[in-house]
This record gives sequence, C-alpha cells and structure tokens, in this order.
Amino acid sequence: MKPKTPNEPGDDLRPEYDFDFSKAKRGRYAHRLKVEGSNLVLVDPELAKSFPDSASVNAALRSVVEFAKLSAGLTRRSSGRAVKRRAP
Repeated sequence: MKPKTPNEPGDDLRPEYDFDFSKAKRGRYAHRLKVEGSNLVLVDPELAKSFPDSASVNAALRSVVEFAKLSAGLTRRSSGRAVKRRAP
C-alpha cells in the first residue's frame, strides 16, 4: 500500500479522520455478537407504518409486557389449596 499524501485530489476524507488502520483487528467484536446477540429487530413493513419512531415501538411493547404481567396474575390460585365443597 502506498503512503497517502495529505489532501490528495479526489480524497474526500477530512484530515482528522485519516487514521492508521494497520494495527486494526478484523472481527474484533464478532464473538461478543454471537454470545450476547444484537439489539436490532426488523419490523415488517406493514407494522412499520403504524410506528413512526422508536419511542412509539417501545411504548407499545411496554404495554404488551404490562398486560401480560396483569393477565398472568389472574390465572394463579391465591392459596394453592383445593376448596372443600359441601355435599347437597
């Protein structure tokens, strides 16, 4: 690789962004992505029309989680003991 002279014609990078990548490691964070996963989620186009920004997506997901917590509490028994019924 030939050394670059500053402000070569056709060079649109600013001088402050001209880094030396000779010691860079390829795939440095690839293992972490495999282990931890990514925080990116792809939304179908028809759903994306309903949510103009990430704040509205987060609000909708929070309400779904809250509803799930509330509805899960309705199906549990309070004491866990069977109720004795009187014979008629």
